[in-house]
Amino acid sequence: MAVPNFRSLDLNLLRVFDEVMTERSLTRAARKLSLTQPAVSNALRRLRETLGDDLVRRGPQGVTPTPRALALWPAVRGALAQLQAVLAPGAFSPAEATDTFVLAMADATAAELMPELMAPLERDAPGVSLRVLPLTTRDPRRLLEDGAADLAIGYFPAVLADLTARAQAGEVPGFEHQRLYDGHYVCIMRQGHPLARGPLTLGRYCAARHMLVSFSGRSFGFVDEALASLGAKRRVVVTVNQFFTAGRLVVNSDLLAVVPRHFVSVTGIADQLVLRELPFAMPVVHVDALWPSRSGALAAQRWLRDAVGAAAHRVFGPPDGAQARAG
Repeated sequence: MAVPNFRSLDLNLLRVFDEVMTERSLTRAARKLSLTQPAVSNALRRLRETLGDDLVRRGPQGVTPTPRALALWPAVRGALAQLQAVLAPGAFSPAEATDTFVLAMADATAAELMPELMAPLERDAPGVSLRVLPLTTRDPRRLLEDGAADLAIGYFPAVLADLTARAQAGEVPGFEHQRLYDGHYVCIMRQGHPLARGPLTLGRYCAARHMLVSFSGRSFGFVDEALASLGAKRRVVVTVNQFFTAGRLVVNSDLLAVVPRHFVSVTGIADQLVLRELPFAMPVVHVDALWPSRSGALAAQRWLRDAVGAAAHRVFGPPDGAQARAG
């Protein structure tokens, strides 16, 4: 394969490549770039010839990136973001913007946060698009590094501890975070469940059959960690990766589940559920926004974080204590 001649590379081709990778569609990329689809196809052809790779292949659902394209995209996206931050650090007008932002979060968070986020978005930034990805990990740094998401929202205690340790050691952590809200968890069960009446003791709780919501698929979560610290354990017989799935299973079984208190009201089946306080102490779950430091100075990204933070404040109220933010 011939070595690409960088000196003759048209950098506009990289903007087209980045938009196609973001949208996974030539039609949507053309719309975002205010180009015709043939112009986008021609730009990709020129980039293919320069790099000696197909980059994307057409399919019934859009385009599929090649391994080479997936390897190139994080570097290309990062370089474009740095150029934008240097050349036009304050150039972002929500009313005129046509950006697409990608958020990664759990379904319980999205169910309450997204409606509150969409109202001002439709009013103030009608050309902006949002994509929500399911959060499948407690460590989304790779997702953010690869450019697959602009912002991850969730409970990341190990990540924040690692970033703090790196900062204290004099390293540049590479990520920043901001506290959005504090989550409080409750036990839910169906109406008429044997444990719906009478005291919910630790013994009765542990003797029941349980369902665990686990984004990663692990059958041991922070509830189990809290129980283990007391020398207790529960029997998890079903593991799912969405809170909505958990709610539907609970109302049709004798399973218990632990969910965020705020989530119950948006399930659509709240009248079929019984909420009980957990019979053991559970730490408050701090929900944070996490993003790569390289995007921290971009005006568009700042606007996105401010919009998400304001929406979270309206829905959940301020977090306990001062909002935490670190780099």
